[in-house]
Amino acid sequence: MGAAIFAPLLAPYDPFSTNTLRRLSSPEFGPHLLGTDELGRDLLSRLLYGGRLSLFIGFTPVLIATLVGAGLGIMAGYAGGFANTAIMRTIDVFYAFPSVLLAVAISGVLGAGIGNSILSLSLVFIPPIARVAEGVTTQIRSQDYVEAARCTGAAAHRIVFSHILPNVTGPILSYASSLISVSIVLASGLSFLGLGVTPPDAEWGLMLNTLRQAIYIAPINAVLPGLLIFATSMCFNLVSDALRSAMDVKQ
Repeated sequence: MGAAIFAPLLAPYDPFSTNTLRRLSSPEFGPHLLGTDELGRDLLSRLLYGGRLSLFIGFTPVLIATLVGAGLGIMAGYAGGFANTAIMRTIDVFYAFPSVLLAVAISGVLGAGIGNSILSLSLVFIPPIARVAEGVTTQIRSQDYVEAARCTGAAAHRIVFSHILPNVTGPILSYASSLISVSIVLASGLSFLGLGVTPPDAEWGLMLNTLRQAIYIAPINAVLPGLLIFATSMCFNLVSDALRSAMDVKQ
């Protein structure tokens, strides 16, 4: 993650500079440590810059979905009644479709692009986060200290911000952190299918797509983006597990 953030300082070459004379060169202890891609661009530089874009598209939808989904879930859980039914039944519609198919369908309608990828993934992650927020809020709403605050005449927004929100933040953040790895994989998948990042931008899924035709010619070059996607998603899964253990969130 740090290498991706400081990519402009660490990248040895311009990630967009082409050299067809050195296309698909093998990794070597020379000018191109990890070799080059199908257009002769330095693969190390492309991977570093691609990490920035992959992490950005991985984090942003989860952040947006957490803010929107948590807001809807807390509203539904605290209000109950008709508001709960209306919000949660609308969210349940999204569960009729697998997340991968839903992301592909939304991106297919909106078209390729970074903004559309972020929007489609945000819409995919809002329902599960809202469901978690609603479940936790419903449990906390019946606690004695919430009832006591309500009996003293405290306004609804004051109860939500003073008593509900501090107690639901942990479980929501714990669950949202587990979605970052999923978001990175889905974003890479959209780019691989041509529904996400477009050339000449560097992004791991897009690089995996453009290099797949060279799998038999330069196999090491072709699999490097996929290995980084796998390693990064595994790291975020481990971080999510550690966060869940630290917050002692029950499954």
